[in-house]
Amino acid sequence: MGVKRFSVSVDYELFKEFDEFIKNLSLDRSKAIQQAMRIYLSENIWERELRECGGAITIFYEHDTREDLIDLQHYYRDVINSVLHIHLDEKNCLEIIAVKGNVKKIKELIDKIKTCKGIKQIRHAIVEIYV
Repeated sequence: MGVKRFSVSVDYELFKEFDEFIKNLSLDRSKAIQQAMRIYLSENIWERELRECGGAITIFYEHDTREDLIDLQHYYRDVINSVLHIHLDEKNCLEIIAVKGNVKKIKELIDKIKTCKGIKQIRHAIVEIYV
């Protein structure tokens, strides 16, 4: 499809910090900006009407929360492909949920997980599936 060149105006201090940061990662500006754009689109995927998306939901939580999460996972089994459960210590767990399906249903799942008591942190990486 090719590439599109464009210019961007940014605060000089932000530019300097960004440039130093990506230099340490051995990235060129174009690659770094492309990655940043993809992350931005992924984090704001809910704003677009999409048919399908896929990705991972990562949850850090207290072990006692497990029953609520299991109930949610059974209810949303049409969008959950796999679950990896990791015991971090006696009280804390990490779970990675692989999802694929309707973007609204996956957002609904994430919103319900957020309301479970004992959830310490939840992150998602959701991308559009191009069909």
